[in-house]
Amino acid sequence: MNKLIKPLVICVICATLFFSGCTENIQNSDTKNSVDKLVVAVSVLPQAEFVEQVGGDKVRTVVMIPAGASVHTYEPTPSQLKDLSKAKIYVKVGSNLDFEIVWMDDLLSVNSDMYVINSSKNIRLRTMYTGEEEHGHTGLDPHVWTSPNNAKIMVKNIYEGLVAIDPDNEETYKQNYDAYLIKLDEADARLKAALAGKKGSSFIVYHPAWGYFAEDYGLHEISIETEGKEPSAQDMQKLIDKAKEKGIKVIFVQKGFSTASANTIAGQIGGEVVEVDPLAKDYIDNLNRVSKAFEKGLA
Repeated sequence: MNKLIKPLVICVICATLFFSGCTENIQNSDTKNSVDKLVVAVSVLPQAEFVEQVGGDKVRTVVMIPAGASVHTYEPTPSQLKDLSKAKIYVKVGSNLDFEIVWMDDLLSVNSDMYVINSSKNIRLRTMYTGEEEHGHTGLDPHVWTSPNNAKIMVKNIYEGLVAIDPDNEETYKQNYDAYLIKLDEADARLKAALAGKKGSSFIVYHPAWGYFAEDYGLHEISIETEGKEPSAQDMQKLIDKAKEKGIKVIFVQKGFSTASANTIAGQIGGEVVEVDPLAKDYIDNLNRVSKAFEKGLA
């Protein structure tokens, strides 16, 4: 964001928060049911699922990047930051996510009392590369949550953070945490069974969001987009040749990104374009949908 515009946005937001406070007493009767809940802010929707699964009816989540928005370019709205001002905890992804790199300091300036949980603590961050081969380094891969194994670590970090701030409800959080880990283990087992015969297979995606998932199940991710840029004509031909060589017939895309290149490649290889969402909130159900899509789409 322009260096002059960003501070102006923050000033407007702070003013909004100040004046909204003048009417807060009028709204108290409408918010009574949520007053006792621990307000937890998160960056992306899967994190909200993790927090709600562990926190149950003890928490209320505030999601900074809404459905369909880009984790790389989204800018929070004044109404979101008003909600953020009530949060006791911020659960950041903590894995080099562009939104957090750009906005985290400003989010904390709106609410400096928030307890910050790094949900990627103890996760090994992978490096992204251009294409399938390990060259053309493009930085750390922020999409840690697409791996069920990483999700277990994230949920553990969230559980420990909730207990640190709200120790009175530790027993409830522990029961919920244990129950959700079982669900994640079951989802992981289903994926392993579905993809058992696909180890070593390659798949093409428009945006490289599935690298951690691929590592979990012995797959190879090939990205159409490189560092946020559309491929050149030469790159497109290489992708088409690679897809033909490996028998790839499905190109995976996600909501909010262009499908033009994917459609072009699919047309050249006699394949199809299939949408899979790495940012869906219903994490377990989404893993089941993704499992079916990859099982069908992998050569």
